[in-house]
Amino acid sequence: MTAEVIELLAGRGTVVDMTVGSGGHAAALLEAGVSRLVGVDRDPEALAVARERLSAFGDRVRLVGARFSEVDEGVVGTRADGVLFDLGVSSMQLDRPERGFGYRVDGPLDMRMGEGSGGAAPSAADLVNGLPERDLADLIYRLGEEPRSRRIAAAIVRRRPIRTTDQLTGIIVSAVGKRPGGPHPARRTFQALRIAVNRELEELTAVLPPAAGLLGPGGRVVVISYHSLEDRIVKRAFRDDDRLDILTKKPLVASAAERARNPRARSAKLRAAERSHREAAREAA
Repeated sequence: MTAEVIELLAGRGTVVDMTVGSGGHAAALLEAGVSRLVGVDRDPEALAVARERLSAFGDRVRLVGARFSEVDEGVVGTRADGVLFDLGVSSMQLDRPERGFGYRVDGPLDMRMGEGSGGAAPSAADLVNGLPERDLADLIYRLGEEPRSRRIAAAIVRRRPIRTTDQLTGIIVSAVGKRPGGPHPARRTFQALRIAVNRELEELTAVLPPAAGLLGPGGRVVVISYHSLEDRIVKRAFRDDDRLDILTKKPLVASAAERARNPRARSAKLRAAERSHREAAREAA
């Protein structure tokens, strides 16, 4: 939804891209007249890619390695005229088998973003092999919104230990079947594990109030989410923050052309809000 992001944020002074990833949105915003961009990401590999991609913009770009819950004005180093979030897992991560995010490529069952990868933080394999069956089923149901979670969890527990994405995918397919032309049966389980491993919902809940606090009067926060759990958190945070005026009464969705070009965009929802001039005036008084 690059066109929608540019329409909301182009021409602003400083924009903080909280999920800079490989730098796609960042480059588009800088080309559209944003004066300065601060790119934040918890994944060192993503930051390395972004650094190379954005090098042509020189000192207009500053990159920061941080989790959402670590972000405040001190970490970012500036007040902002816009803040952008493009949530979820990136194509770059999905396409790297060694990261263990994808059910279409074989790799170690990891799913850790950034600082935990290969380290002490629990991986997807730790959850799959260590959780009691009931807890695993509840996790898959709650974070993956998977109605067949108990059947999947029972099949997983019977086949432990599980170390690779191919192993897990095969177990899920054998447990629930695969409908021709339908969504992949492993999609929701992989989503649930990734969200749990990286504490994505907790991180998102923690970052939205300080992100709004980075904004000056008229500054905008734009969030693109990819599943209902994220979208509900964003909707509630915007509604409950009296510093913000909501710009999108209903979330924007990708155009038919973009959905055809990029299947991942089919589930994208964009919400935007603006820092109230009224609220800023009250603070100044």
